[in-house]
Amino acid sequence: MNDPVSKDINGEKAPLEDLMAAMDVVDTLRHDQSIAERELDGGGRRERLLARLRDMYAAQGIDVPDHVLEEGIEALEQERFQYKPVPQSWRTKLAHLWVSRSRWGKPIGFLGIVASLFYGYYFFNDVLPEQRLKANLPGQISSNFSAIVGLAKNQVVIDQAKSSSQAAYQAIDDGDLSEAKSILANMQEVKRMLGIEYTVRVISRPNQNSGVWRIPPNNPSGKNYYLIVEAVDSRDRVVELRIVNQENNKAVLKKLWGLRVSEEAFYKVAADKKDDGIIQSNQVGKKARGYLKPEFSIATSGATITEW
Repeated sequence: MNDPVSKDINGEKAPLEDLMAAMDVVDTLRHDQSIAERELDGGGRRERLLARLRDMYAAQGIDVPDHVLEEGIEALEQERFQYKPVPQSWRTKLAHLWVSRSRWGKPIGFLGIVASLFYGYYFFNDVLPEQRLKANLPGQISSNFSAIVGLAKNQVVIDQAKSSSQAAYQAIDDGDLSEAKSILANMQEVKRMLGIEYTVRVISRPNQNSGVWRIPPNNPSGKNYYLIVEAVDSRDRVVELRIVNQENNKAVLKKLWGLRVSEEAFYKVAADKKDDGIIQSNQVGKKARGYLKPEFSIATSGATITEW
């Protein structure tokens, strides 16, 4: 097997032993830079440096050929065998980053795992449900509108449902899913109300008032009269309804509420209850299927309260 070779200063192939010896010469000169600076300065410098190097190696018992010494001197002048750092660039920075990965890899990996867990939680609890909602909303809006059209016996209700569905579709297009959901919820409540039937009756129970009166804030000398009523279906089950309190304009689900009636109607019911403790004519309204509001058989403005 042939020995490895390298090129000498004349471009010819030189044995590895000569190359190593030349490197040693350069190393010697670098360690004693004062010799190189002194001997390489001025006329006849190479000859003086060669003689000095011969003496130095001879004193160590090392026989170094002159051509090797000359190659070492040439290499020093040309800064061969000298490490020069690679210029800084994005490639060198990336290489340094990769080499030092054992120092930062584990913390970054841990943070990556934590970030993945948080993103997974966010995706499955926020992004995915929202995507499903956006995909399902148009169908739900359409089906509820169709149901309202099929139930309603009042054109005004149908027209309102049409406007609501158009507003919901527009909210979806605008990316406002919260608004679309709110409109859909109102449409679902309208559909529910259209589909049920109930009778409105005045309550008559021990320790419960069948009616109350209130002094309106803007009329201290006046009185507002209310009968306490409830809605019951054909099986005598109480129906919970969304009632708007006229005093604060807030809507809440209630099983009992106050229905504002005339003074005459109020005292007529009071007299009915007074004679034997029972209100014989306790039914004051009836809500039929396909309608949103009941028809009353008593004089009432339709205003309601939820607290008394």
